[in-house]
Amino acid sequence: MIQAPTGRLTFEEYCNLDNGDRYELVNGELVEMPLARGKHALIVDALNDIFKAQIKQMGKDWISLHSSIGVRIPQVGRRDTSRIPDICVVTNAQWHGLLDKSAVLEDSPPLLVVEVVSEGTQIIDHRRKRAEYNIVEIPEYWVIDFIANSSTYPPGVKVLTLIEGFYEEAVFRGDEQIVSPTFPELALTAKQILLEV
Repeated sequence: MIQAPTGRLTFEEYCNLDNGDRYELVNGELVEMPLARGKHALIVDALNDIFKAQIKQMGKDWISLHSSIGVRIPQVGRRDTSRIPDICVVTNAQWHGLLDKSAVLEDSPPLLVVEVVSEGTQIIDHRRKRAEYNIVEIPEYWVIDFIANSSTYPPGVKVLTLIEGFYEEAVFRGDEQIVSPTFPELALTAKQILLEV
């Protein structure tokens, strides 16, 4: 196994890493992305399949990918950050532009990103990534939180929609149907996404 470099990296150095492990770049430092736990992985796989079916049904020239695309977040006065969302919906043109280079979007935002919260990432997913994705003007950002032991962030599906430069938030729980500007015909409840019985 090849060791990841230590210390701060430039965005270009990050894009040239080729060691088979997955890392995000956070303020110039590598942060290893741990393997998802079972329910996390099931939610991501199921939702990615649903997005693919919606894209086909709508006849859009889009693609939905699971943990395959990074999003560069320029930081004013700090080193760059590059996040790898659990799901990223992009145009086929965006995806084809990445085929011969590191799969990190730099010049145009994805249409939609999804983060499924893990035990150690609640504040990062709910707050920090919200600010970062707002900076690069991602039109729609979902935060799926299935962790039941948090009073700060109770389980639910948060859909953040970019309106006039700021995210407007809608939270869905139980049998409430998700409202998505990207997928307006989506017939899916929060309970179904959270795999609640």
